[in-house]
Amino acid sequence: MYEEWLSRRVAGAVVWRREALPDARRTRVLPDGCTDLIWTAGGLLVAGPDTRAQLTDESPGTGYVGLRFAPGTGPRVLGVPAHELRDARVPLDSLWPEREVRELAERVAGAPDPARVLEEVAGGRLRRTPDDPPVRAVVERLRAGAGVAAVADAVGLSERQLYRRSLAAFGYGPKTLARVLRLDGALRLARAGVPAASVAARAGYADQAHLSREVRALAGVQLSALLAD
Repeated sequence: MYEEWLSRRVAGAVVWRREALPDARRTRVLPDGCTDLIWTAGGLLVAGPDTRAQLTDESPGTGYVGLRFAPGTGPRVLGVPAHELRDARVPLDSLWPEREVRELAERVAGAPDPARVLEEVAGGRLRRTPDDPPVRAVVERLRAGAGVAAVADAVGLSERQLYRRSLAAFGYGPKTLARVLRLDGALRLARAGVPAASVAARAGYADQAHLSREVRALAGVQLSALLAD
């Protein structure tokens, strides 16, 4: 079983949990512009921002607890530019000192609520890192359907500067981020029962064929397959 809820301690983050499954399972993780800090029996790992769907083979009896940061927040917590983690899954001790990660893993393993420990650590690191308002503005404007040139102008950057800032904050340029955010919005509509033709129009696609092409390119399967999963 999978469940998620908004974090009360890390702004914009989502806490999620997948219970251990009795049999092996392959899951499809869709791109969402986010970075996750994940606890599993094997330790702590980081899932970087994806440009395409990732297929993950889960072993029987393996459970997960994760903290999914809002787009642009992960680098502030992890201390690593997002593009260095693009389409990657890496152990946390490859980013932070081994002793620090080992002590954190022991805390998480012994905690009645592992997610709370992850939230406390992430929240503490965010408080020590300056916020970046333009990053939030970029996400909000791209999610609303603004073009790259308009977004760059709104945040006071050239398009080249916006691209460099986006690589560090999100893992890829603003055009790719816009595609990922648009897909996320389309899937929310589709899962709420909105017909595909209406999803395409409301999510900002040229037509239903455009929606189908983008879903296939980013998710690897057709929209109907995603909704049936």
